[in-house]
Amino acid sequence: MNEPWKVLEQKVRPDFRKSVFFGLIALAGLVVGTRLGDIDAPELRERLIAWGSALVVAVAGIIATRTASREVHRIAFARGGNAAATPLRLLVQLAGYLITVFVVCDLVGIGLRNLLVGGAVTGVILGLAAQPVLSNLFAGLVLLFARPYVPGQQVRVFSGAIGGPHYGTIVSAGLLYTVLDTADGPLNIPNSALLASAVGPFDGDPPEETPDVPPGPADDDDATAVATAAALAEVTDEPDRKQNGD
Repeated sequence: MNEPWKVLEQKVRPDFRKSVFFGLIALAGLVVGTRLGDIDAPELRERLIAWGSALVVAVAGIIATRTASREVHRIAFARGGNAAATPLRLLVQLAGYLITVFVVCDLVGIGLRNLLVGGAVTGVILGLAAQPVLSNLFAGLVLLFARPYVPGQQVRVFSGAIGGPHYGTIVSAGLLYTVLDTADGPLNIPNSALLASAVGPFDGDPPEETPDVPPGPADDDDATAVATAAALAEVTDEPDRKQNGD
């Protein structure tokens, strides 16, 4: 009866268990500090509860963020390599630390309303300015979890936006670009363009492409010679046609 639980325990990593455990502790500290504590209360008991809850949330939030970032790094490294794992770990750490700071400031009575309003306006401006970067970032996250390819796999990419087809080996799958090692050298493909492309596995050597060679001087001379011969033949045949008509 305990075999399913043992299998689940083997699959769940210690970092994931720690992040869930300390995340629940931080959540409990937030609930206790909000319901029972008040930093501006006249009674010392309520002020101590507020400061204690803020301390618990800070410590538990930091530990949960660090363990969650390590677990995300492990999963992302197995799927996309170090190029995707390291930025994703930094994003998880940044988000976790920001949430922890906001919650602690709320518990100790530091007003964040003006800061949040100014940050929202700044975020809208930065979002419009960094729209291409954000599109590549979100496309990289989708590709990382959808996993249509892994580093070291030979693939073919069909896309009208970036030309193609492209044949090569996936070297690294980052959050902004995916590096494809082709016969002509490494090719950095934006993730937004790659998400809108048709990607499939490919085994063997890529087909040889015949380049489109523009007509050169020799081709122009041949065409001129043919046109001149046709004109001479028409002039030569003109008297014969007139005699036959007479």
